[in-house]
Amino acid sequence: MQNYLIRNARIVNEGRILEADLLIVNGRIEKIGSIHTGTKVREIDARGQYLFPGAIDDQVHFREPGLTHKATIYTESRAAVAGGVTSFMEMPNTIPPALTQDELEKKYAIAATTSLGNYSFFMGTSNDNADEVLRTNDRKKDIAGIKIFMGSSTGSMLVDNHLTLNRIFRDAEVLISTHCEDERIIKKNYEELRISGTVIEPKHHPIIRDAEACFESSLTAIQLAQKYGARLHILHISTAKELQLFSNMMPLAEKKITSEVCVHHLHFTADDYERLGYKIKCNPAIKSAENKAGLWEALLDDRLDVIATDHAPHLLSEKQPPYEKAHAGLPLVQHSLLLMLHYYKEGKISLEKIAEKMSHAVATCFQVVDRGYIREGYHADLVLVDMAKPFTVETSNILYKCGWSPLEGMELPASVTHTWVNGHLVYENGQFDESNKGMRLSFNR
Repeated sequence: MQNYLIRNARIVNEGRILEADLLIVNGRIEKIGSIHTGTKVREIDARGQYLFPGAIDDQVHFREPGLTHKATIYTESRAAVAGGVTSFMEMPNTIPPALTQDELEKKYAIAATTSLGNYSFFMGTSNDNADEVLRTNDRKKDIAGIKIFMGSSTGSMLVDNHLTLNRIFRDAEVLISTHCEDERIIKKNYEELRISGTVIEPKHHPIIRDAEACFESSLTAIQLAQKYGARLHILHISTAKELQLFSNMMPLAEKKITSEVCVHHLHFTADDYERLGYKIKCNPAIKSAENKAGLWEALLDDRLDVIATDHAPHLLSEKQPPYEKAHAGLPLVQHSLLLMLHYYKEGKISLEKIAEKMSHAVATCFQVVDRGYIREGYHADLVLVDMAKPFTVETSNILYKCGWSPLEGMELPASVTHTWVNGHLVYENGQFDESNKGMRLSFNR
């Protein structure tokens, strides 16, 4: 394996920015500081550039198996590493869904031979597979966790059987992640619009999937977790009302209940439906500006713990009206880090906080082994960013298999120039070296 000496980098790590050299030997970070080495290395001068720990995205939908007309683990992991995401955790609502240990392992087998980034997968739940789900207790060190759809989204995996929910929250020894929207409230809101004769348009999506639906479901999940002492991680918080459910009164490593916010809920508001229509239809819905403001406040004061994408690609032909047939989900994983750097340029968030929320906190939250930080001895998952080289999102440089982005036309303030995964330089100035594949994540549980 090629070894690297990254010289003069501005290293963004653990709450500070340090200008130093970094040595990569045999896939790991050997030394940080002023380095003189006799080891044969390739030197890269990073003067003026920022070196981040690779982002870890804890919620993506890479669509394989079964939905490969939209995306594959190869295509989306390729887009991810080009955008500085070196590890991902993928969701179970594929075809077939990952509702058995055998189906889960089939996804790991695909990733082992095709993924350019490091990978893990969630075990899926249904109303009648609790026995199979709880087999994950025997393998807690090598899966991301259990995923429960407490609101229906892009698949048919809604879990609304209270006996099943209680059993999983009671007996699971691994992290439980939840999609929280109350199905009864959603159906009621939809029926009220339909009965009124309203022609349902994109702007009605946050009325149908409103703040109350999110709050009631998140509250239920938290009550179950508190009842049984379960480890709960609630995905894609989208409302200001839900924020009262989360705390910043203890260190992240001590929290039993944690939360995620996604880049699209930090960026778009309901006003954008007029411009983008069903391109930004997603579940939970993008909501009003006051919700976005609340999410930013909670992210910065640590009530919200991690930033992710919920990357969920669909063909543009699948994003067309009518409302009921327009698929929900946005492709985002290639541009998440650069989008957060846009908000750094605007003075909204610091570079150190970006590294914390996209790398450090995800590693801590999931107890990922030897990743998420720039530390000697850790895997060399690293991203070099040039803040003097803007990047405009255009059809020609979009790497998602679906071929589009809701950010098209936006100039982002920086470019990812180099991405290392396990010390392998997989991406360099628009070129890929696909000779090495990513590794299966492991967890210190």
